[in-house]
Amino acid sequence: MNATGSRFCLWYSRVISSYFILLYTFICRFQFVIENTECPGNVCETSRHERSRQMAHIPSAECDMQLNGVSEEMDLLHIQVEADVVEEKPGREDALCSRNVLRKQRNWERQLAVKKGKRKEEKQRKRLNRERESGASVDVPQFTKRVMKAMTKERLAEAQSTGLKLCVDLSMTDSMSDKEISRLAGQLRRVYGSNKKAARPFHLFLTDLREDSRLYRECIRKNDGFLSYMMEITDESFLDFFPTETVVYLSPDAEQALETMDAEKVYVLGGLVDESIQKKLSFTRASELSVHTVRLPIDEYMVKKSNAKNFHSKILAVNQVFDILLTFCDTGSWTEALQAWFPQGKGYVVAPDDSSSQKLF
Repeated sequence: MNATGSRFCLWYSRVISSYFILLYTFICRFQFVIENTECPGNVCETSRHERSRQMAHIPSAECDMQLNGVSEEMDLLHIQVEADVVEEKPGREDALCSRNVLRKQRNWERQLAVKKGKRKEEKQRKRLNRERESGASVDVPQFTKRVMKAMTKERLAEAQSTGLKLCVDLSMTDSMSDKEISRLAGQLRRVYGSNKKAARPFHLFLTDLREDSRLYRECIRKNDGFLSYMMEITDESFLDFFPTETVVYLSPDAEQALETMDAEKVYVLGGLVDESIQKKLSFTRASELSVHTVRLPIDEYMVKKSNAKNFHSKILAVNQVFDILLTFCDTGSWTEALQAWFPQGKGYVVAPDDSSSQKLF
């Protein structure tokens, strides 16, 4: 039985009880009057009527009180039933609204659980990749964070004395917008993060980074612990540190492809984010400095892939070029390096018939 039927039964029982009380009151009063009117004939008619009126006064008052009580109770019951009827429709709407909210909440909880599961799987996959890259076995117990931090510092310190030298030229940031400056600061953070995780990190340099520049302030604001990064940061040009004949400047517009990496050379990446896609900026910069230029061997190891937008680009971010070079130094294979880090949205894929591998030294 639903709630409306229960309320109706309760109201109906109260009404029936009230009617029985009223009927019983009238019967009692009528009987009382009959008993007091059956007196001897010698009794004065006036006295009999007066006494009957006086004696009948009490039950009459009680009857009036009961009638008033019944009337009030009937009014209350009537109001209660009307209130229940009035509140019934909003109650149904509230129940319907509650069901919709509950259904949406359950859907949200399911989606949240799926996202958590995907994040967990992604973390597991990245952890396995890091272990595989570092040569560690999955079954080997993990080191504590303090030990891992100490090992990372030791590798970076060793790289500053024996590692391949890689420099990011930041002399072209004056013409960049604030948005481009912010993106470049984020790319530098990723560069340092990749270098920390590498089994064979580079000896990293940031040149032409002045303390009064927008990029310097953005790096401090956006990158926690930027000033404590284990790399060389200077406001001087890379030519002030290295001889011109040892410098190899990477540019996507260079004619010669990079085949191997020489420990005696210094490899320079143009620190530039250009949303307007101006052509040959880094190549022009290198030509002005009269340094040797090379490009990543994209044409030699990759082919264009058809896509809906027919979009193909060889322009990569600083951190993407860095990751490709870092992987090549570790594996000695351009195929593996390009397949691992070349963005799929650029419209290129590794050539399927390529089985060659270029060695590091």
